[in-house]
Amino acid sequence: MNRNADRYELASDNTAGICPEALAALQGANIGAAPSYGDDRWTARVCDLVREIFETDCDVYLVFNGTAANALALAQLCQPFHSVICHEQAHIQTDECGAPEFFTRGSKLLLVGGAHGSRQRVRPVADKIDIGEAEAMIARQPELHAHKPRAVSITQSTELGTVYTRDEIAAVTEFALRREMFVHMDGARFANAVASLDCAPKQITWQIGVDVLCFGGTKNGVAAGELVVFFKKELAREFAYRVKQAGQLGSKMRFVAAPWLGLLTDGVWLKNAKHSNNLAQMLAEQLRAEAKIDIVFPVEANAVFLRMNEDLVRELHRRGWHFYKFIEPDVYRLMCSWSVSDRDIADFVADVVALKG
Repeated sequence: MNRNADRYELASDNTAGICPEALAALQGANIGAAPSYGDDRWTARVCDLVREIFETDCDVYLVFNGTAANALALAQLCQPFHSVICHEQAHIQTDECGAPEFFTRGSKLLLVGGAHGSRQRVRPVADKIDIGEAEAMIARQPELHAHKPRAVSITQSTELGTVYTRDEIAAVTEFALRREMFVHMDGARFANAVASLDCAPKQITWQIGVDVLCFGGTKNGVAAGELVVFFKKELAREFAYRVKQAGQLGSKMRFVAAPWLGLLTDGVWLKNAKHSNNLAQMLAEQLRAEAKIDIVFPVEANAVFLRMNEDLVRELHRRGWHFYKFIEPDVYRLMCSWSVSDRDIADFVADVVALKG
């Protein structure tokens, strides 16, 4: 192995290329002329496929990235005097540069802690919304003198790589229903969650009360483009104007839609997600068994969080490996994408073992 080569395979699922099926669909769309601004057959077919996958008549919109998807979806649900309950580690809080607040023109994010525990019960995890804390947060809002709670946002899969189960989502939607609030799902890695739970997409979305889903494709094999899916069509009223005003309506939309067509046809989106999930499990198991590395959180999707000291991290960086510190002081994140291979896993584990030995 070339010790000097930069290796980004495990740094993020954003570092991967376009998967072959998405690339082939993109190349196929690059023949001849077609209607612009989403009036093309590729965009129409993507919307139909989404309705087939979720088994319901929903409204579907394409935007360029996840920040726009989340921010515009929340802006559609909220007035400036409304608030959104989310986990304190939610992407809309930590990584969107204030975009939800900007596009809602002032809606406030109300941050709550997480429930402890997971499906695997390996160790306590605090990355899911605790309903008790959410109730307490609302109780502290002095009615007219504070933003009115209007939506709950959950991340599926979560920022720490765990997955909300159907029952956990149902608890959130029941809480929201009691409060006359909407439920937004940040599904940047929704495919990984579906693959992990081995369920029909409807079972963890509209069937149990999710109102709008931001369905991520960038982390699952396309180059750019996320879907905003409104399961209650009345909530999408005039959303197309919001998309246009935000600079998210592509004039050559077929080139955003076509890769999605490749992803959604013949279950490629689930195949990619299953692969990345399985490789994350493999990585965690080998690091634990061969390198005696502490895996910090349950590996339920395609993320592995591990504890490493600074000396080991520095030497791995010198060997070309790129990855992020995620939690101070010594917890790092490794991500597996659709393109990560068994060889990539073996190379990384071998370097860790060699450096620890």
